[in-house]
Amino acid sequence: MKVGSMNILWLINVALPESSRLMNQDPIPLGGWLVNASAALAEKNNIILSVSFPKNNSKDVVVLKGKKICYYVFPSVHAKNIISNMQNIYLEKILDMVKPDLVNIFGTEFAHTLDMVNICHNKNIKATITIQGLTSIISQHYLAGLPTCVQNRFTFRDLVKRDNLKQQEIKFKKRGLLEIEALKKTDHIIGRTTWDKACTSQINPKAQYHYCNETLRGEFYKHTWYMDKCEKHSIFVSQGSYPIKGLHFMLEAMPIILKQFPDTKLYIGGQNIIKTDTLLEKLKASTYGKYIKELISKYNLIDNIVFTGVLGERQMCARFLKSHVFVSSSSIENSPNSLGEAMILGVPCVASYVGGVGDMMTHREEGFIYPYDAPYMLAYYVCEIFANDKLALKISCSAKNRAKATHDREKNVKQLVAIYEEIMQET
Repeated sequence: MKVGSMNILWLINVALPESSRLMNQDPIPLGGWLVNASAALAEKNNIILSVSFPKNNSKDVVVLKGKKICYYVFPSVHAKNIISNMQNIYLEKILDMVKPDLVNIFGTEFAHTLDMVNICHNKNIKATITIQGLTSIISQHYLAGLPTCVQNRFTFRDLVKRDNLKQQEIKFKKRGLLEIEALKKTDHIIGRTTWDKACTSQINPKAQYHYCNETLRGEFYKHTWYMDKCEKHSIFVSQGSYPIKGLHFMLEAMPIILKQFPDTKLYIGGQNIIKTDTLLEKLKASTYGKYIKELISKYNLIDNIVFTGVLGERQMCARFLKSHVFVSSSSIENSPNSLGEAMILGVPCVASYVGGVGDMMTHREEGFIYPYDAPYMLAYYVCEIFANDKLALKISCSAKNRAKATHDREKNVKQLVAIYEEIMQET
């Protein structure tokens, strides 16, 4: 039996594009899966949707009225002059203003998740957590494949920020403790992979697990990859600024690929982490960026590597469509949206078999899956696609069909509403 009108509050980690425009700021290319989902949910006649998120330079709760969604911006604990227990005051203020029937918390990566869980419990407000990544598990894989000497190294930037690779791992572990506490205190968890179900059920076996796939960014539903329009022997890795994305593994695969296809180009999404042309760039260089630069030099790859810079939604889509192969070389993932975006476009994919990747793509049917720490297998599968157009077209078509079902916008929003209704009916 369905319930009536529902007043839903989302707690997310980043500003959505509409709220950025209301603040006279450029939208950021993060959290794209939330955009279509929030828009579709807000269109439902029986749903009132409000969205809250932290902002570093905010001094108090700010209310922004969008076309269909009301946004509540609160000061981040990382902002100057904001102490941790102040965040509870802002979150309580938002709850008092919105008076939600249900709070959907997206992600467990930050302290405000636990704060909101505690407040909802105290106020007897129903809440659920949607899993994005899991920092307590990511920390176990953070330094995979990195030499010990690199793990312990410091650059000037690392010393100033107290943020070398080992310290980054420690930060993930500390955030993971808050994540575990939040998950132990919640009654409902929304996930989408065997991996996130396994991990969360081991943390809190009493919580009810609800299955719901993610909706991708709108641009990726509009286009299709074509072999004759791509740059032959080009590889796209959507990001590589920190270790778990496995750029170091991709670089170790490159010499093997280049033996067969010497004109191969690797395009890397995001900022150029190896750029040290100016004094400021040298001072800001990270240990991971320095290691990546060393690998590029070691394997003589400088002419085969292109850092694209930060790409917006349309630019990212265009980069996918120009690529011969998309690679996800991560040491850990849940369900990488970059892989979903590549698949729904039909870009042939090679992905490390980590986290929930096996739930997204069937090996040899919709792409190729390999052990994350076996760059020689990554190289093998990339070369198979480069060498065999018939195979590339076959997996392209299969991947697109699979992703259309996984990321079906209408089906996913219906499932999310059904989950909300089920939670609301619980006594």
